[in-house]
Amino acid sequence: MSSGSAIRGSRVGSSPMRPDERSEPAPRRHVTYWCAAGHPVEVRFAADVVPPETWDCTRCGQPGGLDRQNPPGRMRSEPYKSHLAYVKERRSDADGAAILAEALAKVRQRRGRGE
Repeated sequence: MSSGSAIRGSRVGSSPMRPDERSEPAPRRHVTYWCAAGHPVEVRFAADVVPPETWDCTRCGQPGGLDRQNPPGRMRSEPYKSHLAYVKERRSDADGAAILAEALAKVRQRRGRGE
């Protein structure tokens, strides 16, 4: 009895191990980006595409540039901000005091104290 596979050692959707003899791959070029730590990142692009100025380093995550001698600077990591810090960026102290007074007035009205 057969195991059910017409061709042993293959799977559905697999591609041939060697390139097709009747077609040619699209022309490509290799572009190397350099990060501030000196890591090279080689990326392949189509020959007719203009490569971007920066590319993220696959080792350290910093931006890399095309010039090895002058790579882009390191990204500045911002410290964690709480929700309150973001609110304080949008509102002034006077706005906060007005909102608090309005909320307290509503609470007092619900409780039956019109103070």
